[in-house]
Amino acid sequence: MPLPVYVLGLTVFCIGTTEFMISGLLPDLAGDLSVSIPAVGWLISGYALGVVVGGPAVTLATLRVNRKTSLLGLLLLFVAGQTVCALAPDYGVLMAGRVVAALAQGAFFGIGSVVAVDLAGPERRGRALAVMFAGLTVANVVGVPAGTFLSQQAGWRASFWAVDALAVVGLLGVAVLVPRRPTAPYAGIGREFGAFRNPRVWVALSTSMLTQAAVFCCFSYLSPLLTEVTGFAEAVVPLLLALFGAGCFLGSVVGGRFADRHLLPGLCAGITAMGVVLLLIPLAAHQKAATVAAVVAFGVAAFSINPALQAQVMKEAGAAPTLATTTNTSAFNIGNTIGPWVGGGVIDAGLGFTAPARAAALLAAAGLAAAVASGVLARRAGTGVREPQEDVAV
Repeated sequence: MPLPVYVLGLTVFCIGTTEFMISGLLPDLAGDLSVSIPAVGWLISGYALGVVVGGPAVTLATLRVNRKTSLLGLLLLFVAGQTVCALAPDYGVLMAGRVVAALAQGAFFGIGSVVAVDLAGPERRGRALAVMFAGLTVANVVGVPAGTFLSQQAGWRASFWAVDALAVVGLLGVAVLVPRRPTAPYAGIGREFGAFRNPRVWVALSTSMLTQAAVFCCFSYLSPLLTEVTGFAEAVVPLLLALFGAGCFLGSVVGGRFADRHLLPGLCAGITAMGVVLLLIPLAAHQKAATVAAVVAFGVAAFSINPALQAQVMKEAGAAPTLATTTNTSAFNIGNTIGPWVGGGVIDAGLGFTAPARAAALLAAAGLAAAVASGVLARRAGTGVREPQEDVAV
């Protein structure tokens, strides 16, 4: 895999860390800024909203710009947002800095995906996307705990400064290592929007949203399941979540290879495996060894589908993949919002801490139905095996 793809993975690690690490900084932020913990929680929602709304808008604004230049500009925007967060004197400024950083994420993931595939070649599309988005997995396994530890030792601002410094390293890496290639002639916004006239693009986006909702419906409430149902001590939970993260990393690697060889069948197999594991989690939850195995298997299955989800959208978008892949990042974030809401709802209904896993299995089944529908639509259109030509100019 070309070195620049790993550099893109580093930048994704930085962006993923700042997105998720707020959950570990809640007490420090609430105490220092004199706001409630629920108010600090809105910093997560505000960031997600910035990704969902801002990503496509920023992508449209950069269509005329060379893709390497766009990546550098987006990283500068991210660094600026992180700097505002690190210097924020109050809650309002911190929220503003979070939104600014979020504006860069959706567009960077979309444009970066196209660049990564171009560098690796279409035959290694899945593996390139797996390497790039493995940065998100490492962010959860390493970045978030490290950010929490740094906040406890040196204050929450130090966590933002650390991510800021790594982002600058990523920016320099992109500047030096990512080649600048001629950009295809500007064909107008209409061509990018034209991809959305293909119903299979919408089905692929729905698959991403539903499957990510399934993942976060269960994952968001793993900690209380592990302590209240299985009986693990709270001190053991970080280790179990680290095992989940290790499973996620393995799943990303395996999923990338399947996405290259058998895109839609591999996606359907991965979603099915995740659904089965989700159904097994409530059965395993009363036995510690079985629970550990289920948590690791959940990580493998949940993240094995991520490269295929992005690759499927790129494939269906054909010659206009940039806006579609950015919108897929928005679909991921919508799913990340829906999932915890559904999981919290079934707990509030008195169904217990195993209920989110069952609800997540239903969401996974809906995602599988969407993936199967994509194959049916492709067959009807007579494009089940034909790869569309993509504009891969950087």
